Amino acid sequence: MKNIVAALFCLCITSLVVAQNKYGLKVSNKADYLRAIKLDPKKTLIDLEKHIPGIVLDIRYATTNNFTGEQIYNLSKAYARKPVADALKKVQADLETQGLGIKIFDAYRPYKATVKFYEVYKDTTYVASPYRGSRHNRGCAIDMTLIYLKTGEELKMPTPYDSFKKEAWPSTPISDPEARKNRKLIIDAMQKHGFKVNSSEWWHFDFIGYRQYEVLDIDFEELP
Repeated sequence: MKNIVAALFCLCITSLVVAQNKYGLKVSNKADYLRAIKLDPKKTLIDLEKHIPGIVLDIRYATTNNFTGEQIYNLSKAYARKPVADALKKVQADLETQGLGIKIFDAYRPYKATVKFYEVYKDTTYVASPYRGSRHNRGCAIDMTLIYLKTGEELKMPTPYDSFKKEAWPSTPISDPEARKNRKLIIDAMQKHGFKVNSSEWWHFDFIGYRQYEVLDIDFEELP
C-alpha cells in the first residue's frame, strides 16, 4: 500500500512539474508523448521527408537564415502528426499533376523555440504567444511554399518567408498578377485537404482539428 501511495505521489509531482513553466502552460515532454501515442497512434509525429516522396526541405531554423539570425534547431528535419502528414501527402500528389511540389520551411516546432521567438520578437501578429503555444508545437502547422518540380525554383509569392510586413497577409490585395495567382494556388491546394491559412502569413497552414493534440517540447534528436 505504501508503495502505491508513493508512486501516486511521484506521479502527481511529475504532472505538476509538467503543468508549470515560465508562462503557465502545460507542455508535454517525451515521456508524455510516448504514453499518448501508445493510446492513440494518430498522434505520432511522422518524418515528412520519409513519408512524402519528392518533398523538399529548407528548414530555416536549422540555419541562421531566419528572423532571429540564430540557429534554433540542431537538425534539419520536418515532422507532423500522422493525419497532418497524410493530408500533406495528398496535397503533394495533387500538385504533381501540375508539375509542382512542396518546399517546407518548418513543421513541428519544440515549444522552447516558440518561447525563443516570442522573447526575440514580442508581436504576436507574427509569432505565437508562449502562454498558448503554437500550432507548430502541436505538430499541426506547416510553413511552406511551392516549387517547380523540373527546376526546384520557388513560385513567385507576395513576400519572402518570415516577412513581418502586411504584404504577407493572405487578405492583402496584391497588384502583381503572378504572385496573386500563386498565393491563391497554394491556399486552395491546402484548404482542399483540411488546412487553413494563417491570417498574417501566406506560407503558414494550420491543420483543422489541431486542438486535440498536445503542445510538445521534444527536440528532433529525441524522436525515433
